[in-house]
Amino acid sequence: MAHPPQQVSIHMRAFITWLTIFPLVALGLTFLMPALGDMHPILKAMILTLIVVPLAVYLIVPRLLGLYVKLTRKKST
Repeated sequence: MAHPPQQVSIHMRAFITWLTIFPLVALGLTFLMPALGDMHPILKAMILTLIVVPLAVYLIVPRLLGLYVKLTRKKST
Protein backbone atom coordinates (compact mmCIF):
# COMPACT_ATOMS: atom_id res chain seq x y z
CA MET A 1 0.00 0.00 0.00
CA ALA A 2 1.35 3.45 -0.96
CA HIS A 3 2.05 6.00 1.74
CA PRO A 4 0.21 9.33 1.48
CA PRO A 5 2.47 12.27 0.64
CA GLN A 6 4.22 13.53 3.74
CA GLN A 7 3.79 17.21 4.59
CA VAL A 8 7.12 18.95 5.23
CA SER A 9 7.00 21.59 7.96
CA ILE A 10 7.40 25.23 7.00
CA HIS A 11 10.53 25.36 9.16
CA MET A 12 12.18 22.45 7.34
CA ARG A 13 11.22 23.92 3.95
CA ALA A 14 12.76 27.26 4.99
CA PHE A 15 15.94 25.51 6.17
CA ILE A 16 16.24 23.46 2.96
CA THR A 17 15.67 26.60 0.88
CA TRP A 18 18.38 28.45 2.81
CA LEU A 19 20.67 25.42 2.49
CA THR A 20 20.22 25.73 -1.28
CA ILE A 21 20.35 29.51 -1.68
CA PHE A 22 23.40 30.20 0.51
CA PRO A 23 25.93 28.12 -1.46
CA LEU A 24 24.50 29.28 -4.80
CA VAL A 25 24.84 32.93 -3.79
CA ALA A 26 28.33 32.32 -2.34
CA LEU A 27 29.44 30.65 -5.57
CA GLY A 28 27.83 33.38 -7.65
CA LEU A 29 29.57 36.12 -5.67
CA THR A 30 32.88 34.30 -5.93
CA PHE A 31 32.84 33.44 -9.62
CA LEU A 32 30.23 35.56 -11.39
CA MET A 33 30.67 38.97 -9.79
CA PRO A 34 34.32 39.44 -10.84
CA ALA A 35 33.33 38.62 -14.42
CA LEU A 36 30.68 41.36 -14.36
CA GLY A 37 33.29 44.00 -13.56
CA ASP A 38 32.11 47.58 -13.09
CA MET A 39 28.48 46.85 -13.84
CA HIS A 40 25.96 48.63 -11.59
CA PRO A 41 25.36 46.64 -8.34
CA ILE A 42 21.59 46.43 -8.98
CA LEU A 43 22.23 44.88 -12.40
CA LYS A 44 24.72 42.44 -10.83
CA ALA A 45 22.11 41.45 -8.22
CA MET A 46 19.50 40.98 -10.95
CA ILE A 47 21.81 38.71 -12.98
CA LEU A 48 22.76 36.70 -9.89
CA THR A 49 19.11 36.19 -8.88
CA LEU A 50 18.14 35.29 -12.46
CA ILE A 51 20.54 32.37 -12.13
CA VAL A 52 20.10 31.40 -8.46
CA VAL A 53 16.31 31.50 -8.10
CA PRO A 54 15.40 29.17 -11.01
CA LEU A 55 18.18 26.73 -10.05
CA ALA A 56 16.92 26.65 -6.48
CA VAL A 57 13.17 26.58 -7.18
CA TYR A 58 13.05 24.16 -10.12
CA LEU A 59 16.03 21.89 -9.56
CA ILE A 60 17.67 21.79 -6.16
CA VAL A 61 14.96 22.46 -3.53
CA PRO A 62 12.50 19.89 -4.95
CA ARG A 63 15.22 17.23 -4.97
CA LEU A 64 16.30 18.03 -1.42
CA LEU A 65 12.69 18.01 -0.20
CA GLY A 66 12.16 14.64 -1.90
CA LEU A 67 15.30 13.28 -0.28
CA TYR A 68 14.19 14.60 3.11
CA VAL A 69 10.77 12.94 2.74
CA LYS A 70 12.35 9.67 1.64
CA LEU A 71 14.79 9.67 4.58
CA THR A 72 12.15 10.56 7.17
CA ARG A 73 9.67 8.01 5.75
CA LYS A 74 12.26 5.23 6.14
CA LYS A 75 12.82 6.22 9.78
CA SER A 76 9.10 6.13 10.58
CA THR A 77 8.41 2.69 9.05
